[in-house]
Amino acid sequence: MFTSQKNLHSFHIPVMGIGFTVDTPLKVAHLGLDSVISLVDDILLEKLRKMYCHKTEQPYEEITEERKDFRSHRITSYLNLINTLSERKFKELKNLSKGISENLKQYIDLLPEESILKEKFNQLVSKSTSPEKLEAFLEENLKRGSIDVNIMTKVDKENYHKKEKLPSIYNDAHAALKGFADSDLSSSVIFSAGMNPRLYSYLEEFEDFYPDEKGTLKKKIVLKVSDYRSALIQGKFLAKKGLWVSEYRIESGLNCGGHAFATDGYLLGPILAQFRDHRENLISETYEIYKKALSNKSRFSPETALPIKFSAQGGVGTAEEHQFLLEHYQMDAIGWGTPFLLVPESTTVDKGTLEKLVKAKEEDMYLSNISPLGVPFHSIKSNTKDQEKRALIAKNRPGSSCPKKFVALNKEFTEKAICTASRQYQNLKIKELEKSELGEEAYQKKYDKIVEKSCTCVGLGTSALLKYNLDTKTEGEG
Repeated sequence: MFTSQKNLHSFHIPVMGIGFTVDTPLKVAHLGLDSVISLVDDILLEKLRKMYCHKTEQPYEEITEERKDFRSHRITSYLNLINTLSERKFKELKNLSKGISENLKQYIDLLPEESILKEKFNQLVSKSTSPEKLEAFLEENLKRGSIDVNIMTKVDKENYHKKEKLPSIYNDAHAALKGFADSDLSSSVIFSAGMNPRLYSYLEEFEDFYPDEKGTLKKKIVLKVSDYRSALIQGKFLAKKGLWVSEYRIESGLNCGGHAFATDGYLLGPILAQFRDHRENLISETYEIYKKALSNKSRFSPETALPIKFSAQGGVGTAEEHQFLLEHYQMDAIGWGTPFLLVPESTTVDKGTLEKLVKAKEEDMYLSNISPLGVPFHSIKSNTKDQEKRALIAKNRPGSSCPKKFVALNKEFTEKAICTASRQYQNLKIKELEKSELGEEAYQKKYDKIVEKSCTCVGLGTSALLKYNLDTKTEGEG
């Protein structure tokens, strides 16, 4: 290979919502672009697997809830399908039997202007290099984009089978991790929403997260963090288990397009500066712990620290900002989220939502308390989920029917956790409020706070179903 470039691009497409990037790798991985699939909604993944199997004439056998491990099995099967179809597109792109394809042209066009690969390819084409030599060059130097996955660590609902509570390995986040670990992918799992010690300990069960004798990791760990202290604590925790963090993905909680994890008033700049100034310390401290842990497990221990990337994302809007973050804070890559929602070739957004986004002005965005996770959430006014919610409140039937229950995490009134956006929870909470004998104004204020919660696990996934004209009978169209 003529170049030691590790990454063809200095940007990635991060996870967005539940459905917006659910099949993005199938659209962009063959073009060398990295992107991330949310593993929250196995029901959505199963519907899309069925659709893509039929479209591509692959065998399909439904994975029903009859089996205890249906969630992890659905996730593995979906990821394997996306991997297979993406690899097929990548191979077709490199096949020159019918000349240079439009996909190959796009692959090269998307490379940065300063790319050595781009320069070398154009030189070979201008010299009328034989198809055989050009194909050999492509085979050696073209790289498929990474098909990464995202797991929200706190969205780890307990599960039941035939009314019997299952062990923690069947919890939602645990099952998602197993689904990824059992897949054919060689890529990264991105953990977001903070530390979950029990989930992190479960990583030890899977061989792909340990280095082989060449120091290569088949599956990598990426932590989405909002400050240096959190990165150091989590990095050390995992290192003690012989697990290496391959990337710290630093996100601006204030500027993030979804949940707003505000961090003690610090803006992104000072946080990135701390990572820049202390990155070597972070690497050396975690490596010493990591090396010792692998030795204690009688596993291969690399002589030097494995590669670590530091990337940033959240609120990046211009190429100048992108370049500034790379150069001034010495970041390895930048995540571009929301702008890609306006690119149908890369994300899955239904026509109605896309039109709303295109027409939206700054005053149409607002920071809400709609999320059942209890974290402020950026939203757009007049979204159909809000309209649906207001219609139910007007009928005096507030709350969602909660068809998917992915954020059913509250045990305030029930032994089995329920969601704060559900009709069941809101009814119980309103009954409790009615007994409080508050004045009219105070009562209304508390009532509004209860019914404000919205069903995000449906609302953030429905767009994909609408886009592909799939059944939304269970979910509704909000």
